[in-house]
Parts: sequence; structure tokens; C-alpha cells
Amino acid sequence: MRLALLLYKYFPYGGLQRDFARIAAELQRRGHHCRVYCLAWQGEQPADIDLRLVPVTALTNVGRNRRFLRWVQADLTADPVDGVVGFNRMPGLDVYFAADPCFADKARQGRPWWYRLTPRYRHFSAWERAVFEPAAATEILLIAATEQHKFECYYHTPARRMHLLPPGVSPDRRAPPDAAAIRKRTREKMGLVDSEYTLLMVGSGFITKGLDRAIAALARLQAQHPQRRMCLLVAGQDRERPFRLLARRRGVARQVRFLGGRDDVPELLLAADLLVHPARSEAAGMVLLEALVAGLPVVVSGVCGYAHHIAVAEAGTVLPQPFSEAEFDAALTQALDPAYRERCRDNGLAYAARADLYSMHVTAAGLIEQAVQRKAVDADG
Repeated sequence: MRLALLLYKYFPYGGLQRDFARIAAELQRRGHHCRVYCLAWQGEQPADIDLRLVPVTALTNVGRNRRFLRWVQADLTADPVDGVVGFNRMPGLDVYFAADPCFADKARQGRPWWYRLTPRYRHFSAWERAVFEPAAATEILLIAATEQHKFECYYHTPARRMHLLPPGVSPDRRAPPDAAAIRKRTREKMGLVDSEYTLLMVGSGFITKGLDRAIAALARLQAQHPQRRMCLLVAGQDRERPFRLLARRRGVARQVRFLGGRDDVPELLLAADLLVHPARSEAAGMVLLEALVAGLPVVVSGVCGYAHHIAVAEAGTVLPQPFSEAEFDAALTQALDPAYRERCRDNGLAYAARADLYSMHVTAAGLIEQAVQRKAVDADG
């Protein structure tokens, strides 16, 4: 098959981008030709992908998105493909990989009423409706059941078009037999002493992921345990300056270390004592499962789609909604206990051995094949 894959921006450290890359690789492994449309591409370009950078700009994201779609549609008219797969919401898709939370729900639950009068709301609402409304033909690949319920509530999307994928943890995130040696080596390389209580945040989009919440909690915890060495490692690609200023104001500038986008996340997961993920919004949260299979305890806000895996595995603490600083602080204090962390580690590794946490991208590629084949049959019929 000749497939067009649409993604606004690619950079190596985003969760959506990593899923996109692995699905594209699986489609190519099956012999399909993948043409990728992007506004911008950061990092190494796969040699066997037909990458077409869309040369449009605009003053706003809304204007940029519209120009992007018009340019892509014109190019597809001149050079057709068998199927169009979108990794961002937009009209005209045969398949949509639904990694982003339901926009309609976010707009109503997390924004003032007047936001729904803005051009931005009208644009993103209309483009989401074009994918999910009952009359649409787009097949939808979902990564979290919680988001499926929201889409059904707002758009009454037929169940036959909604396909819930299993998680897709990369095998290199699993704890290897020499995990203890890797932990020791990584901590030494980073200058972390054995007794230093090391929190880890992984992910781009610092506001959405709740980095400000983590910095504030670290400051409160350090104040309660002034003799205890603590630090927060932040691995991700985003604007650091506002959060560096916050850490300085809270008196923990030395304890918060910004590592930037990283290729050594598996080693960081082994080196840390606790993954913190107090996100404000998260359709899934792959890093939660990456921590679980690495044996790293997790503290996560219940809004995250994959948080239920942490609860079922008993591999950490899932914070109830709405978010509470007191409950977050209590979870971080509980995790100071090495025996508690050891129980979470053992529980997580046991869950990782029995649950399907790994087949998302293979399953997604198979569903894309089926959707495009059905489209061809319907066109011939």
C-alpha cells in the first residue's frame, strides 16, 4: 500500500512522535510505502521514508493548520495514495491515531465559558468533530479507554469505528539482568550519592506534565527533611526558564536538574528512586509503563489514561482528582521508605511479566491495513 502519514511536527523526544515512528517502521516492515507530511522535522531522518516538508507559515496555529491541510490535499490530488493516516486531528483522514485528549472535554472542564467563543475553539472543535461525528468515515485508534468514553459522550461516535490499542512499551525499557550495575554506574556518572532521594520527570510539555507541581512539592519535602539530600531530574524538551525561576524562588534551584531531551531514558529510569508525573492532562502516559517495567515506583495523577495500570499493579500511588498538594506530598513522603519502594518495584516487574504492555504498534499497523483495505473494497463496490 501507499500510505500518507500526517504529523505537524516531529522531534525525537515526544511520546506521540515516538509512537508515530514505531508505527511507520512497522508499516514499512510489512512492505508498505510511507509518505510523511510534516511542518518541521528535528533529528535523524529515516532513509526509507518519503518525507515531504510542508512549506507553509502563519501568524497563528489555526492559520498554520489550515494552510498545512490545503497544501497536503493538493499534493495528494496530484500524487494519490491508498490511505491517509493522521497523528493530529483534521478532516479527511482514513485513520486517526488518537494520542491527544478529547478537545471538547478539555475546553469545557478546564477553560472559562468564553473560551468557546474564540476562533481557536471553533477551529479545533470543528476539526475534532470532523473525525468523531457519527457521519464521518474515519477509523479511530485509541490509546486509553478513558478518552474513548469522552468521545462517545460528546460525539456519539459509533463503537465499530473505535479501536482500543494495547500499550506499546519499548522492550529496551524493561529492567535487564544487570539493572543494579547500570543504576550504580549511571548514578556515579551523574554525581548522585547512594542516599540521595532522586525524583525523575520525563516528558515534554512541562506545564501539562505538572513540572511546577513537582518543583513545589520538592521544596516542601526538602523543608520537612532538611538533612536529607534530594533532587529532581527533568528529562524533556521544553522552555526551561520559567521553571528554573520557580525552583529559585522555592529555594531548590540546586536540587532541580534540567537534562533536556535524552536518549538514555532507560538508564535514568533505573537510576532514579521515584517517577513523579502530576500531570494536568494526559491521554495515556507511556512513561508510566516504562517506569513500571523498569521497576521504578510511580506517583501519578489519576487524570492519566495509563494510571490504572499503576493501581492494578500496586506499583506506586495514583492521586485522586481533583489534584491535592497534601496528597501529593504524602505520596512522596511514603516513597522515602526503601521497603515501600522495593515492594512497588517487585509488583511492577511481576505485572510487566504477565500483562500485554508491548504490542500497540504492531496492532495499530494491522488495523491501518484493515481500514485501508475496507476503503478499497467499498470504493470498488
